[in-house]
Amino acid sequence: MKRKVVFVVAAVSALLLTSCSQINSAAKVGKTEITNNQVQSTINSILKERSKFDTQNQNLPTKADLTLSAVRFHVISAIFDALAKGAQLKITDGVTTKKREEILAQLGSADNLPQALVKASIAQKDFDRYVRTIVIIEKMGQILAAAGDKSTDGSGIQKLVIAAAKREKVEINPRYGTWNYTTGTIDPVSSTAPVK
Repeated sequence: MKRKVVFVVAAVSALLLTSCSQINSAAKVGKTEITNNQVQSTINSILKERSKFDTQNQNLPTKADLTLSAVRFHVISAIFDALAKGAQLKITDGVTTKKREEILAQLGSADNLPQALVKASIAQKDFDRYVRTIVIIEKMGQILAAAGDKSTDGSGIQKLVIAAAKREKVEINPRYGTWNYTTGTIDPVSSTAPVK
C-alpha cells in the first residue's frame, strides 16, 4: 500500500512539474525552450526604447501582435541555430562583430541604432542575437548557392526553415498561436479568441 501511495505521489508531482513547464514555456524548438520570461523581457525592452522616440506615425506592432512578433523572433533564431549546428557552421565572435560593424556602417553610426531597432521592433537586448541570425542566414544562402540554388526571393532559405522545423519539432504555447509547418511561421490565435 505504501509503495502505491509513493508511486501516485511521484506521478502527480511529475505531472505538476510538466504542467508548470508548459505554463512557463512560450515555445520549444527541439530541446530549446523559449520561456514566457524571455518573451516578456524582449517586449519590455522594445517598449522601453519606443518611449524615447516619437512613434505616432509609425505602424508598429502592439499588444498581441507585438507579443507574437517577440515569440516569432526567438523561435526563428532557435531554428537557425539548429540549421547552423546541422551544417556544422562555426559562428565566431569575430564574424558577428564584423557583421555588427557592417550594420552600423549602413545606419551611418552607432547613434542611429536605437531608432532603427525601434522601427524594426527588435529589442536592444536581442541585437547580438539578431546579428548572429543574420550571419547564419547569409552562410546558409552561400551553401544553397554553391549547391545550385538560384532563388533571390528568400524561398530557398524558407525551405530550409520549414525542413529544420519539421526535423526539430516546433511547439508553440496555444495562447500565442500554432506553428505552421507549410509556411514556416506562427499562425496567430483567432482575433476573436480571448487574450490571456
